[in-house]
Amino acid sequence: MVIFNSLIVNEYKPHRGVFLGVQVHATALLCAVCCILFLAMPQLVLAQVPAWPDEPAEEKIEESVQEAVEESIDEYIDELVVGPGVRRYEEKIEEQVEESATEKLEEYLEETVAESVATDVEDSVEESVENSVEEVIEDTIEANLEASVEHVVEQSVEDSIEEVVEESIEEEVAQNLEQDLEGSLEQEVEMQVADAVEEQIENEIDAILESIENEFEIDEGRIHKDQWLVMAEPEVFDKLAEEGYLFATITDLPGMGMRLAEVAAPASFDITQVRQGVIDVVGKERAEVDLNHIYTAGTRVGSPSEEGVAPRAAISFPADIDQMSLRIGMIDSDVDTTHPSLASARIQTRSFTPEGAELPDFHGTAIASIIVADAAGYKGLAPKAEVYAASVFENDRQRGEIASTVSLVRALDWLMSSGVDVVNVSLAGPPNRLLEAALGRAQEHGVLILAAAGNGGPVAQPMYPAAYDSVVAVTAVDAGGRVFRLANRGAYLDLAAPGVGLLHAKAGGGYTVSSGTSFAVPFAATAAARLRQLQPTA
Repeated sequence: MVIFNSLIVNEYKPHRGVFLGVQVHATALLCAVCCILFLAMPQLVLAQVPAWPDEPAEEKIEESVQEAVEESIDEYIDELVVGPGVRRYEEKIEEQVEESATEKLEEYLEETVAESVATDVEDSVEESVENSVEEVIEDTIEANLEASVEHVVEQSVEDSIEEVVEESIEEEVAQNLEQDLEGSLEQEVEMQVADAVEEQIENEIDAILESIENEFEIDEGRIHKDQWLVMAEPEVFDKLAEEGYLFATITDLPGMGMRLAEVAAPASFDITQVRQGVIDVVGKERAEVDLNHIYTAGTRVGSPSEEGVAPRAAISFPADIDQMSLRIGMIDSDVDTTHPSLASARIQTRSFTPEGAELPDFHGTAIASIIVADAAGYKGLAPKAEVYAASVFENDRQRGEIASTVSLVRALDWLMSSGVDVVNVSLAGPPNRLLEAALGRAQEHGVLILAAAGNGGPVAQPMYPAAYDSVVAVTAVDAGGRVFRLANRGAYLDLAAPGVGLLHAKAGGGYTVSSGTSFAVPFAATAAARLRQLQPTA
């Protein structure tokens, strides 16, 4: 305060006389104000302001108040010096000092409170954020951990299951494979054994057939000894010709798509060796090689004085058969087409016998009359049928009526080309490879072959072609259904028809009575032709 008074006195020294009273009064006033402020303000301020963290609140307040008082005093001294009325200035100074002190105090308090609140808020927010972050992190870690554990467990379980399943499947597959392999090997071995047995059986059958053929050759002379035959497709003959084979006669078989060759044979030869030689050149399944066997017509048993049974009296056919144009083939002897019962019949004939041969006509005429005769007192089974009669028999002075394998094969080929539905074969003889193959071709073309079982008696060997699988074997029965006494027996028989005491046309005129399995075949052939026309696909 001494400094403050000195400054004022020195500053206004030139006017000492004028302002002396004012100076003294102002000094006293300032001293009073300061005393009041220093006594009252600290208590007021300290009651409202929190303590400072670094220095006491009293010091802070004193400094602020001192600065404010000094500034206010300076300002109001200047006003008192230049203006009238000391009291007015004292009041004004007092108000200004109070306002200034209050404003400073309020600003300080606001700053202090704001800092404190900000600090508390920051701490609270930090703590809250930390807690929230910790909770989120914990939840996330826990969730991720659970998911990872679940994934690891699931993967481990899946891997274990897969391993178990794979091992189980591998074991099962191995067992099944082993069983299948064993079964396959067993089956393969069985098949090989079966094939070997079958081949052995076939060889034995071939040997038996050859022995039967040889017996026919020796005992009955049922072959043409001066030749052997080959039947095959055309290209096979080209290959045989390249190997030096020479053929006396070659006949085309257009109905079968084959060729038939006759080969002149030496006085002594072995057909087995000849056959094997051809097979070595062209293969087993490509050619048929055999002898030219001889066949005979069915044996006639009967008496001219015997009263026979007419065909229509022996069996009753449906009335529609009189109007049906059946196509029936015959392989038999020649037919006497001039006989009154056959004069109006539709019969086409062709001979397949050697040129100049004497042709018998008894058996062929009898069979044709049973099928298509149409006379006033005698009618066949199907008068409107069309018959294709292939003549294959010739008269031989030593052996009677005979037919060769060559004539039979050529006749069958012609009938196949003619479009017949069925073929009536009234002859029997030994087995022959070429004839069997030709009959098989006919079956493939849908032609049904029916043949006589033979009249060799109950203990006779099977006769051919009836015994072939491709042929329907027919035996004879009488009016009472009893089997003809001379008919062959055997498992190869398929049908039975009237064939005992039948009345039929006789070549040259008139009628006669005969019995035999060959006379039963026309009944079965006519019935089959009718069914074929009614049911073409049957």
